[in-house]
Amino acid sequence: MGDELGRKGAGELARLIRAREVSATDVVAAHLERIDEVNPELNAVTVVLADQAREAARWADREITTGADLGPLHGVPVTIKENLDVAGTATTQGVSALAEAGADRDSPVVERLRAAGAIVIGRTNVPDMGLRVSTDSTLRGLTRNPWHRERTAGGSSGGEASAIASGMSPLGVGNDIGGSLRNPAHCCGISSLKPTTGRIPHATVIEPVDGPLCQQLMLVPGPMGRQVADVRLGYEVMSGADHRDPMSVPVPLTQPGLHQRSKVALLAEPPGGVTDPAVAGVVRQAGTYLAAAGYEVEEVSPPEYEAVVELWHKFLFTELQVMRKTLSDLIGPEGERFLFTVVDHSPVLDLAQYVELFAERRRLQREWGQFFVDNPLLLSPVWAKPAFTHGWDADSSANSLATMELLRPVMPANALGLPAAVTPGGFAGGMPVGVQVVASAFQEDRALQAVEVIQAVVGAITPVDPYVNP
Repeated sequence: MGDELGRKGAGELARLIRAREVSATDVVAAHLERIDEVNPELNAVTVVLADQAREAARWADREITTGADLGPLHGVPVTIKENLDVAGTATTQGVSALAEAGADRDSPVVERLRAAGAIVIGRTNVPDMGLRVSTDSTLRGLTRNPWHRERTAGGSSGGEASAIASGMSPLGVGNDIGGSLRNPAHCCGISSLKPTTGRIPHATVIEPVDGPLCQQLMLVPGPMGRQVADVRLGYEVMSGADHRDPMSVPVPLTQPGLHQRSKVALLAEPPGGVTDPAVAGVVRQAGTYLAAAGYEVEEVSPPEYEAVVELWHKFLFTELQVMRKTLSDLIGPEGERFLFTVVDHSPVLDLAQYVELFAERRRLQREWGQFFVDNPLLLSPVWAKPAFTHGWDADSSANSLATMELLRPVMPANALGLPAAVTPGGFAGGMPVGVQVVASAFQEDRALQAVEVIQAVVGAITPVDPYVNP
């Protein structure tokens, strides 16, 4: 990467702009040039908002000269996943049927980013309806991983991760119902945060405005960046109640005792499947970094881990089964093959069993709540394996089911509404390996502090030029 502005994080860029060491116009121009340079190969950014971004940058520079109060992201370019509303663009969900589904209002997270001074420079790719952990859209095509052209960028926020990892954007926004903020962070070597349900509001003007119950309880927007500090900054900007989201709540960003080093439960090989030894080794090594920083680290598993994973399966796939006909009409054949292979191998619940699922969820939330009293943090892999090759997840029924096994570590945070922060912990076979820290509800600050410790040792391993590891 020739332009050093593309290597800097969002917070650092904001400081440089505020100090007039660089202009917002130059920062935006550098990132638009980077998009022109590498996006044709990666296909991460689907819509480039160049004219609007340049005008916003000129306005940002004028504001600095007037002495106006500046937001924490003043003049900083950001990208937004294409299933979140950005006024004047389409919320396509990656499918042709929604190619013209234009939003006339920003989603709450985009409103807050703009209020903080951020400049939206582009939209990023998402697999059909966000229902795959590899980003290949029937509308926009395949997104590639900047580390290796034949490996998945992850999903469903794979466009965001690929763009951030390759220097096209310093900060982005995705969302997560089954690891969609964390899966691509693992694959592409960046950081992200899946917040507690209700911490960051979500709303859309595109029908259906109110999604199914599994979405209401498990889908959350969140920040993605190369630096954990930027993820924290994005989280702080986007958090808080909004009247458009009845689930959102006004909870303090920090909790008492943040700076006390706490006990960490290390789960290098999560129950319910096989974990690649190299991935497990990266997680255990991350545990030594936390121990060296004063955390008490012990290998221990949370209660009924496999039952929580099964809860996620039952909750999500029962509702997707009900929506099967609608989804079949929207998504492409490869995504449909992957999705409904998994759905067909999931339990079919009757009404009584579905109702009982909510009592089971509450019981497991209570059990894990007690676990976090004694072990405030849980360190685990994100995936049980490194990023797979394009299309592997849909090549066969066996691979589709194996995909669900390898991403089992992300499911508990969604099923129970918990925060989970991710950062690179190392490498396996030349590919990045993310490590995940899960905390009790509304304890994002603790999880972020722990992954900041890990990143302080490992470093930020991106941005990279495609492809440094062909």
